[in-house]
Amino acid sequence: MAPVPTMIKTSPTAADTIVAAATAAGEGAIAIVRLSGPDAPAILSRLFRPCRLAEPFSARCLIYGRIVAPDGTPVDDVMAVHFHAPHSYTAEDVVEIHCHGNPLLVRRIIDLCLDAGARMAHPGEFTQRAFLNGKLDLTQAEAVADLIRSQSLASQRMALQQLDGRLHQLIAGFREALANLLALVEVHVDFPEEDIDRPLQQVLQTQADDLCQQMHDLLATFDAGRVLRDGLAVLILGRPNVGKSSLLNALLGEARAIVTEIPGTTRDLIEEQLQIGGVPLRLVDAAGIRDTADLIEAEGVRRTRDRASTADLVLLVVDGHQGVVPEDRLALSACDRNRVLLVMNKADLPQQPLCADFADLPRVTVSARTGAGMESLRQAMLSAVHAEHAGGESFFLSDRRHRDALLRAERATRQFQAGLRDGIAHEYLALDLRDALDALGEITGETTPDEILGRIFAGFCIGK
Repeated sequence: MAPVPTMIKTSPTAADTIVAAATAAGEGAIAIVRLSGPDAPAILSRLFRPCRLAEPFSARCLIYGRIVAPDGTPVDDVMAVHFHAPHSYTAEDVVEIHCHGNPLLVRRIIDLCLDAGARMAHPGEFTQRAFLNGKLDLTQAEAVADLIRSQSLASQRMALQQLDGRLHQLIAGFREALANLLALVEVHVDFPEEDIDRPLQQVLQTQADDLCQQMHDLLATFDAGRVLRDGLAVLILGRPNVGKSSLLNALLGEARAIVTEIPGTTRDLIEEQLQIGGVPLRLVDAAGIRDTADLIEAEGVRRTRDRASTADLVLLVVDGHQGVVPEDRLALSACDRNRVLLVMNKADLPQQPLCADFADLPRVTVSARTGAGMESLRQAMLSAVHAEHAGGESFFLSDRRHRDALLRAERATRQFQAGLRDGIAHEYLALDLRDALDALGEITGETTPDEILGRIFAGFCIGK
């Protein structure tokens, strides 16, 4: 059997020693300057003077001392540590200098390292080296960036699961199953005079069925995973002066949007971040939906309609005291009913019965003025993304790159199934399985094109 295709991972910059600040820009108590590469220990020895002259560097032990310029000028009192290869984040010799968090000091120390022979690290280059040197697979490397950027407990949880190798384990299981199928098929490629008999064909079909179902189940988690990672896009929609801005302010707990008795006060999109139950939400207050001759308001209505087509959830606000009017129907027509949660506002006043075309929508009754019903609204918003699973052990697929590659792997496996039923030549069956393996390899980095790798790591911050 021919070997499963893999990418030999080598670093074209392995001879370079790179440096960057590993902590965020700005003032702070401590900042960290990180170096990685073969010259990192030598550069440290040129700049660092331990407070005890005879004190040697032990692996992973912080040593107190001073950074000194080549002319003997003291720069800063620091702590320094050396992580010996391959027992470091990048699998190379790594040095960290923990200095005071003054941006001028950080810049000065980096400049001294550059003068000593290091070069500035590219965005994500430390993690890229960890990937290229086999310390992380690509899913774990991407999880590092996700963990840094995460805006909620749910997204942090997902990033940690991926960093711990949950996605890697799932994809490795799929690849092993495909490799086993390929081994069985390629026996007949090597010996074409032997046809696949019915018992073996049934085994292949059963194994492929199980594999496709597992891939399908993981793909089905993407929508929820994307929301937990990036946030639920929630549009507050309705006719003018129905209480949309008041509802936004009530959810945020602050007066973010202007509220007046004048219809059409909100003319542009107002977007705010909110967490409910550890799940991120992106709340958007938009211009009221109505026919208008005002050019500015008309542009706001157009933008509202555009956002309604892409929102994950639409809170359609109706004045429950006044009841449904034609402009409410106009607002409803702008969105997908399957993504609508009807919010009956002004619960502190007598309510009118709903008409038939609104009665079948899921709804919550609130008073944006008094706050009544707001907790029920929050829970209804969470239910829209099945957020009750966010705190459990389930793994969610959340990256579109992973989804697209897994989708191609599933399609190639289903094409293998169809070819097996139709009696297609063994060579073509093997090609389908190899296509599936290649697609899965793109997820973990074993067959990922260099262009994609460059794009992934370019999105990291410098120093990570």
